[in-house]
Amino acid sequence: MPTITKLYTMEEASQHNTNEDCWVVIDGKVYDVSSYLDEHPGGDDVLLRATGKDATDEFEDAGHSKTARELMEQFCIGEFLEMPPPIPELEIVSKNQEFKNLPQKILNLSKQYWAVPVAVVGLSVAVGFLYLRKK
Repeated sequence: MPTITKLYTMEEASQHNTNEDCWVVIDGKVYDVSSYLDEHPGGDDVLLRATGKDATDEFEDAGHSKTARELMEQFCIGEFLEMPPPIPELEIVSKNQEFKNLPQKILNLSKQYWAVPVAVVGLSVAVGFLYLRKK
């Protein structure tokens, strides 16, 4: 039968970042290490720096022993609930509104890029005169 554990967000875990109340998130689990700060071989500052983020990489890089990993289990208070990134809000535009502004958009584009058609026509006229002149 599966055990039911409490789920914590990173926001909740990061609020516990003092010597009296210190939580760390390691490998998807939340640990209350407040009572272990004084006993930690690396010092309490190592654990305090690990609050407010996923400290799995730091924990693994330190090369903790099997005994340390077993000791961790007594401090486990729940699991880390990773929140998905927020979905950006989309602007809803009706088809009528989209086509209503189309003539104005075309007019604005033609004012902005008038040099392109003028250059094409000018080049065409020049090529035409050169062609007729050779005949």
